[in-house]
Amino acid sequence: MPQAPIIPSPRRFRFERDTLAFANELVCEYRFDTPDGRPKMTAREPRPDYALRCFVLARAARQFLFHAEFQPGLPAAPEGEIRARIRQVISRNPRRPCAPEERVQFPGSTGLRAFSQAWEAALKDACGGAWRSYVLRSHWRMVLPLLRRHQARTAARLQTRLAAGVPPIVHLVRFPQLTINHGMLVFEVEQTGPQTTFLAYDPNDPERPARLAYDPAARTFSLPANRYWAGGVLDVIEIYRNWWF
Repeated sequence: MPQAPIIPSPRRFRFERDTLAFANELVCEYRFDTPDGRPKMTAREPRPDYALRCFVLARAARQFLFHAEFQPGLPAAPEGEIRARIRQVISRNPRRPCAPEERVQFPGSTGLRAFSQAWEAALKDACGGAWRSYVLRSHWRMVLPLLRRHQARTAARLQTRLAAGVPPIVHLVRFPQLTINHGMLVFEVEQTGPQTTFLAYDPNDPERPARLAYDPAARTFSLPANRYWAGGVLDVIEIYRNWWF
């Protein structure tokens, strides 16, 4: 089946403007210094109120990029109208931006980050439950072998989409171990010698960009250690790309 043409975003994704200010909270505390090298997980108490929504937040960030327009010079709308407009954006297609005249207007904010600080509860209510991170049509792909040539094609496609002005959403996975099963939105690429580094919005850590490295010689992706991942090689699948992804 031929690929649909890439329609660029209405504006370039900027981390400090186009990310959500609140985090997808971790359900567990992770320890990676165990004697057998296996991560140890301890349930957090009290249980976080807003967790297991990494794909939900990555999807929402791109929906706002594709379908919202912020107007900082105008007075904000009443709460009921704001909530209705948030629902309108979240109901839109996360794969393709709308026409300029169809964008949902948000007066009184400079971008999604500032807006999500002021309207955190409304956004959490509208974005949907944790089940939306589990019931994704693209999840079938991780059960099939992810060969090195697939990862090479993925790295090339991510760069192509970024050059065309579309920030890809990716699924980071180790299957069948599932030591990581996570979603991010890639927004920029850096080239240092032979290594390519993709900067990404990580819903688990909205304070700074994540750095997803690609080694063309080994045809592998890797992510540094953080609060929920011991660091190392993983597989990457681009999602929200077309109707079966």
